[in-house]
Amino acid sequence: MKDTELKPRARDLGLPFPGTPGPLNAITDVPGVAVGFCTLTDPARKMRTGVTAVLPRQGPEPMPVWAGQYALNGNGEMTGTHWINDAGYFLGPICITNTHGVGAAHTGATRWMLDTYAEYFHNNHAWAMPVVGETYDGVLNDINALHVQPEHAIAALNAASTGPVAEGSTGGGNGMICYEFKGGTGTSSRQIEIGGKGYTVAALVQANHGIRPWLTILGQPIGRLMPEDSLYSAEMGSIIVILATDAPLSGLSLRQMAKRAAIGIGRGGTPGGNNSGDIFLAFSTANPGPMPQFCSALLTKQELNGEHLDPLYLAAVEAIEESVVNALVSGEDVATFKPDGLMCRAIDHDRLKKVFRTE
Repeated sequence: MKDTELKPRARDLGLPFPGTPGPLNAITDVPGVAVGFCTLTDPARKMRTGVTAVLPRQGPEPMPVWAGQYALNGNGEMTGTHWINDAGYFLGPICITNTHGVGAAHTGATRWMLDTYAEYFHNNHAWAMPVVGETYDGVLNDINALHVQPEHAIAALNAASTGPVAEGSTGGGNGMICYEFKGGTGTSSRQIEIGGKGYTVAALVQANHGIRPWLTILGQPIGRLMPEDSLYSAEMGSIIVILATDAPLSGLSLRQMAKRAAIGIGRGGTPGGNNSGDIFLAFSTANPGPMPQFCSALLTKQELNGEHLDPLYLAAVEAIEESVVNALVSGEDVATFKPDGLMCRAIDHDRLKKVFRTE
């Protein structure tokens, strides 16, 4: 599938998700946020993997974004989070890939930062610490062949755009399985109002988690209604959730927002299995400015009162819930690599529509 190919989405099938989405119903509804993919598929090489890139900001000057991070279950990796937890911000891009591709993606993202912000790194004692998350694609991809290389992360970053986001088997989502259906990349957004001002909250997921009996969509036990062609009895995957907003939030509030991702994925049925890396990152594009070391001793910025953030938390939960289903709806049948000879099926659109048909 081409990275620019857009497939039917959950709402196109008549699934009645709550909330008001943005124009694209995607993370790119947050102004300035861009997403790019490098998708690697070669059946002859047992290759089905890739890199997804998210740029929180664009422009010739490096500019941090305020952020918060939370791990529901830590059987996975997301680089740079120690500093995010201490400082409440990060600088540079986010990449998502497979478990054995973290190092290569980190090297590529670092090289991209050095090239993109060459003057900044030349003139200052600056360091690059991109965020790289992963989920395991070894059922559909020969993960031990180390197909992901630094140039693939660079390609994904260079392809980043602010338009519609292709879902399913795109970028890092290419080899992913969700509730034993074909999973991968999914996204959604919500528009909310706090204090008389409108904001956008949006999510992008790399969905690779859950087993079939757990799957629930909008309260319906879809996994039990569609038990055929299951692949395994114990959880083998993970999910990375990226939340973005233009609401002005502190690092503490963004960590609280990231925690709500546990509820968002939980609406789909997962309890956060022991083998699953359920790792979440939230960032805000508000309060743009230079790196703190180049600012005066006193910082002045806007910040929403935590007592008024319930609409934002609900929007995050709803956007994540829909993002996971969008990833499922965009799936296609794919042959397994390990074990060989099985088929990871796409979720059946007609059966899904029938469950939610109201006429």
